[in-house]
Amino acid sequence: MSDSGGKPGEHRLLWDDEAATGRFAADLAAILKPGDIVALSGHLGAGKSALARAILRELSGDPALDAPSPTFTLVQSYDTPRGPVLHADLYRLRSPDELDDIGLGEDLDRLITLVEWPDRAGARLPAGRRLDIVLEVDPANPETGRIATVSGGVLWRQRLAIAIATRRLLDEAGWSAARRDFMQGDASSRAYERLTHPDGASAVLMISPPRPDGPAIRQGKPYSAIAHLAETVDAFVAMDRGLASLGYSVPAILAQDLSTGLLLIEDLGHEGVVLDGAPIPERYEAAARLLADLHRHVLPTILPVTEGRDHVVPDYDRGALAIESELILEWYAPHIAGVTLPAVTQAEFGRIWNRLFDEILDGPATWTLRDVHSPNLIWLPERQGHAQVGLIDFQDAVLGHPAYDLVSLGQDARIDVPAALELRLLAAYGAARRNDDPDFDLAAFARAYAILGAQRNTKIAGIFARLDRRDGKPAYLRHLPRIEAYLRRNLEHPALEELKGWYQAHLPKLFEGV
Repeated sequence: MSDSGGKPGEHRLLWDDEAATGRFAADLAAILKPGDIVALSGHLGAGKSALARAILRELSGDPALDAPSPTFTLVQSYDTPRGPVLHADLYRLRSPDELDDIGLGEDLDRLITLVEWPDRAGARLPAGRRLDIVLEVDPANPETGRIATVSGGVLWRQRLAIAIATRRLLDEAGWSAARRDFMQGDASSRAYERLTHPDGASAVLMISPPRPDGPAIRQGKPYSAIAHLAETVDAFVAMDRGLASLGYSVPAILAQDLSTGLLLIEDLGHEGVVLDGAPIPERYEAAARLLADLHRHVLPTILPVTEGRDHVVPDYDRGALAIESELILEWYAPHIAGVTLPAVTQAEFGRIWNRLFDEILDGPATWTLRDVHSPNLIWLPERQGHAQVGLIDFQDAVLGHPAYDLVSLGQDARIDVPAALELRLLAAYGAARRNDDPDFDLAAFARAYAILGAQRNTKIAGIFARLDRRDGKPAYLRHLPRIEAYLRRNLEHPALEELKGWYQAHLPKLFEGV
């Protein structure tokens, strides 16, 4: 497939054969989501139905799906792993008003809709989420060649650019014939696909376009900038290479397009650190010892990305720690606890935390990967030592207190970690640190661990409430009882007596049923 460019937001694609059409269908299916309308135009025989069928097969995950053109039924619906899909052929439609009779136009926001002969619908198809594909027979290759002019509005421009850049990356890396399977993501804006090469090899495609700035909320900066979340894929590349240089198991980068935000990376596999919903203690302890090994190094703050391009690891500073903890005030308090906290109460919350942050910021600093928990740990039994623990999802790394990542592990947001296992992890970590440095102060570390445990779970309680309320992802609420229990566990430390009193007075829901 080649792209000859065109007007802004428009791509003119040349396909040599049916296989190229199928690869475009896979590329497009990878970025489709509910509410999208794919409008397929072109003369009879241009290939509209063939493209629609290829897209349906990709969305369903069934390469043999029987998806006939709905020439006589007008519409055909499909249930797919990506949600419901509607395929319509409007060739026989005499008036746009007939759309009401066939039900096209209802619930379009929850459907992926493929429409052949969209001109028959007049202005009845919403323009905002519409992608137009005009197909022609390639006069230079009339047997199998096709020319597709693809265009969409503002909402489509980045998505189209990503899809086309992805195809270019895969072609150049030798993965053009790979099967692409959508991987369920987490709470981030990144997307992932598992690729399977015809020779059986697998890899992971990471789609992480530059993060758009959100609204300014403090000092003219958006939340992501204040919390030091990765703005581009550069951060992943830099941290990946930095961790690899220390001998840790991170995905090798097989190909990259830094400007678009695409990485083709090694697939570390499926084996994790959890079995039947419970932590595997030995694997969690191995992860704790890996963190102890990482924290004994003197680590650089500037890491190379590519020739002439560096990434500066930001500080986990007071602003980042504070804005994360305030998420509980903004989201959890009103939407979960059902309380509106007055300004004076919120100011007291900030004052208490600032005193605790003083302690943390006066302590040691190291690479803080930020999410060292079960979804991001891969078990690699064929490797030796610390390399048995595979690490992923570290692009938001900062320079922070070493206790933070051990908290991420010992108070895993997705899995119940019993208090006894948490103590084992602290003991394993402490023993490893003392083996390297006999003067390592475990009591001071445990104090920082409790403070950062309270901060992290305060943040996560707010994030999960936000994911439900703002982003329409209620599944995260099932984790809230665990997060609340971890928070209560941390608040028992004497260093947090004042903070515990604030929570008891103003967010008593945290203590209900205890």
